[in-house]
Amino acid sequence: MDRSPGWSPQQRKQENQNAARGRAALQALKRKKRYEKQLAQIDGTLSTIEFQREALENANTNTEVLKNMGYAAKAMKAAHDNMDIDKVDELMQDIADQQELAEEISTAISKPVGFGEEFDEDELMAELEELEQEELDKNLLEISGPETVPLPNVPSITLPSKPTKKKEEEEDDMKELENWAGSI
Repeated sequence: MDRSPGWSPQQRKQENQNAARGRAALQALKRKKRYEKQLAQIDGTLSTIEFQREALENANTNTEVLKNMGYAAKAMKAAHDNMDIDKVDELMQDIADQQELAEEISTAISKPVGFGEEFDEDELMAELEELEQEELDKNLLEISGPETVPLPNVPSITLPSKPTKKKEEEEDDMKELENWAGSI
């Protein structure tokens, strides 16, 4: 035990307490470093586990997608096994024939039978044009002459012979704007 001369028991006690605190602080610092190292290892482990979990989820998703694509391919193959392109063409031709027949029937039903006489389309168009021309001629003849249209009054003030400063400034501004627009 090192006893320094002239130290009081109070000072020695204080020195021993300081030394004990220093050792405790050193131990606490070592513990802190170990904990930090463990925390870093745990964090790395968690990151690795998270990465593996995501990879497994992706693999499961890909497996499900491929399985469903296989089901879809089988279903399409089963649906097309009973189909032949010649049969499809024949069926489409039958449908077209039936639609054509339905159109003919509809046309036959919609024609008036015994309700009036048939009119020539060209004669009707010529008559319509003639009526339109008569209406146009009638309208042209009804237009009133210029004596019924009031004319505007002549201005009683004299107009300036040269532009005012404001007009000159506007012209200068316009020239600057045109030069600027031309340079872009």
